[in-house]
Amino acid sequence: MTDVEVSAGSPADLPSEESTAAPAVHRMIPLPRLRRSVEQPTLTTIQRLRDGQEHLRDRLTGWVVTLAITALAFVVRLVNLGYPKNLVFDETYYAKDGWTIWKYGYEKQWPDKINDQVVAGKTDVYLNQPEFVVHPPLGKWLIGLGEQLFGMNSFGWRFMPLVFGTLLVLITIRMARRLSRSTLVGAIAGILLTFDGLSFVMSRIALLDIFQAFFLVAAVTAVIVDRDYYRSWLADQLELRAIPDFGGRFGPVLWWRPWRVVAGVLFGLAMGCKWNSIFVLAAMGVLGVFWDVGARRLAGSDWRAWWAALIDGGLAFIKLVVLGALVYVLTWWGWLTTSGGWDRDWATKNPNEPLAVHLGSMWGSFVRYHLDIYNFHTGDYIKNQTHPYDAHPIGWLVMARPIGIDAINGIQAGADGCPATGEETCLRVISAMGTPVLWWMAALALLAAVVWWIAGRDWRFGVPIVAAMATYLPWFANADRPVFFFYAICIVPFTVTLLAMMLGLILGPANGPHRRRGAIIVGVAVALVVANFAYIYPVLTDQLMIYRDWLSRMWLRSWI
Repeated sequence: MTDVEVSAGSPADLPSEESTAAPAVHRMIPLPRLRRSVEQPTLTTIQRLRDGQEHLRDRLTGWVVTLAITALAFVVRLVNLGYPKNLVFDETYYAKDGWTIWKYGYEKQWPDKINDQVVAGKTDVYLNQPEFVVHPPLGKWLIGLGEQLFGMNSFGWRFMPLVFGTLLVLITIRMARRLSRSTLVGAIAGILLTFDGLSFVMSRIALLDIFQAFFLVAAVTAVIVDRDYYRSWLADQLELRAIPDFGGRFGPVLWWRPWRVVAGVLFGLAMGCKWNSIFVLAAMGVLGVFWDVGARRLAGSDWRAWWAALIDGGLAFIKLVVLGALVYVLTWWGWLTTSGGWDRDWATKNPNEPLAVHLGSMWGSFVRYHLDIYNFHTGDYIKNQTHPYDAHPIGWLVMARPIGIDAINGIQAGADGCPATGEETCLRVISAMGTPVLWWMAALALLAAVVWWIAGRDWRFGVPIVAAMATYLPWFANADRPVFFFYAICIVPFTVTLLAMMLGLILGPANGPHRRRGAIIVGVAVALVVANFAYIYPVLTDQLMIYRDWLSRMWLRSWI
């Protein structure tokens, strides 16, 4: 028998089942060898299909670690959540939309220059006409839920972003743990994301992107779990039949794949926050089908494994795309079931238009509204707009141009407690910037992970790469219009996961010869991220700062 000796909690733990093909040997197989180790002739097909899943059995420890880090993230983000009390940046749209959508099922217009009254508690000053909004409604429903719970105030409209920003940490831990087969690597990813400046800020303001980021990471995690579920099912089929492989046959079909259904629902919810979620759906759907083909080939289906592209792929299309589209439409339930929303009566007013003739009043109006939104995002109006914080996507991964969320400049000495002397002044700012040390290490980890994925044939590194690029690269096609760094909130959970996995490689096996050195390197890296977060904390939270202290945190001129 062959024993593969592993240590609990090691980020390098790999499959360790007995095989009758070789004499007893004790050895440690490090994390980077997962792909090669499961292809060894000393492992059976069933063991290779299990793919190290036995190392996910520390469920209690895994959940204790996950919840502890999640609780830390919640507390860090909760402190002084309601400050500043004014509507900052695009809260002026989404907080007010969230209020009216809960009252009427659709967004109503508000008068210009009304924010001071809203902050003062006057919530009935909206107009009796619909607002043209250019994003789906789910994120506004969620923002409005916090307002229903705590009132139309800064804490109320920021509460649900806090909840989902915290859940983003939780689901990132679970994703990283599932990919690496290591609770420790998952914990590292969670700690890194907890102390990321961009994730912190986006968890404390009422924008849509934090909801989109959570649903996307959750959907990708469900796709990963589905991969394990499917391969485990194939292994079970071989065991039930007491055969080593399918012997060139395609084998049985798995009609019900619950985690693929969960992924479809979550992708639909992500699209219900912002449309560009569809790119991640497409990328992960294609990747999932390739996984199915690979699993069939491993199970002995030979060339017939490619039938999985048609059979399993067709079923995947229903579970991911069709179901996702249905869930997306359901996020518009308020607009569909009321009569006052923007474009809601378009088909009635234009009965001879083809959309009205072929689709009827409700669906004709629904499609027309979506065409209006699409034309807004791609038309000349948005392309002719400018913004001082416009940030080309080419610089996002290294945080070349973060965005200012709120600023009060030129606070004179003595005013608002400003301790400045002489000609100096103070300021308060909220900058949606990532923790620089974290982002720069993650950018390097992304490059290394690409090499490891291709040269090392390690599927685990490919998942966050594909997901990150699916939410990142499409923005280059839209770079002729203003785009902003905070959109990268959908990227950072995946790059942080890659960094955690690369740190897992450095850490090595629990009993490896270089474990102590690896632990020092990893410990220093995590400590640097935490210290860097603490240093930039004042510019993330609108704290009073002397101008020179603020300037000392602006390491690049492009950050100003």
